[in-house]
Amino acid sequence: MSIEPVDSCDLLCLDLPHAERIRASLPQPVQIEPAAQAARALGDPTRLTIATALHTGDALCVCDLAWVVGQAQNLVSHHLRQLKTAGLVSSRRQGRLVMYSLTERGRDLVAAVALLSSATAAEADHV
Repeated sequence: MSIEPVDSCDLLCLDLPHAERIRASLPQPVQIEPAAQAARALGDPTRLTIATALHTGDALCVCDLAWVVGQAQNLVSHHLRQLKTAGLVSSRRQGRLVMYSLTERGRDLVAAVALLSSATAAEADHV
């Protein structure tokens, strides 16, 4: 049985001025929580697929989204509510339809995640 090496310093050394500058620049937990909630919202593959479809399709109703992502309407509605609660999706009534679209924050986050996944896929292709 092999023991994995621990990723820590063998010597306690602290560049206190540098570490303190970084520590002072970090957002407060109350500021971090909304970002963590938004990241968690996109952590589900179905929600990320729905958000990506909205990024591509701009504004879609639940019926169209359900067909696009290949899921039941009630499941898509459930995930849209979670995305809306996280501030990533907004809705508006258009006659008898409810149209969903990404908020600016949602668009930015989906674009960043998509960019990250594209870079990861490109790296895997080169290996």
